[in-house]
Amino acid sequence: MASRSLPQRAVRAVGESPLSERLARAQELAYEPLIDWARGSPLHTDVLGHSLHPSLTDVTTGCWLSTSLLDLAGGSRSRRGATILAGFGLLASLPTAIAGAADWSELSGEERRIGAVHALGADIAIFLFTGSLVARLRGRHALGTKLAMAGNLVMAGAGFLGGHLALHRGTARRPVIS
Repeated sequence: MASRSLPQRAVRAVGESPLSERLARAQELAYEPLIDWARGSPLHTDVLGHSLHPSLTDVTTGCWLSTSLLDLAGGSRSRRGATILAGFGLLASLPTAIAGAADWSELSGEERRIGAVHALGADIAIFLFTGSLVARLRGRHALGTKLAMAGNLVMAGAGFLGGHLALHRGTARRPVIS
């Protein structure tokens, strides 16, 4: 049998971790009213034949990655654009998180635990980008840039776990009812 790659071993460790299970239980308790509402919302649908969540993540992460690209390559002339993109990414993160929470509520076992860690990473990225936006609005662009970079790094890890769930485990599929 071929040995597993480091990313495969990392996902397996997350999926089998008792700490991930405790995190999943805590999220269930903390977010229960939101999850109940999200499951009945238009963000949790089978109209596409798959979950809306992966498509919505592209908007959020696209805005945030563009924020950092402007920060790194655009200089001081791009500060306003970077600030606007950070804000739009935060706005987009709300429906993205709601759709993800509804999807997560249907998972069990390893997938549920991996999803819980994915969600924690996304929550941390949202927190970092909130700090980035506040710093930018207060004229502290260097701090805003650093927080955005940290947010993108955290989101890359969270996105890896979410991508594993959607693409490798097939959790984004929805049965289309005709």
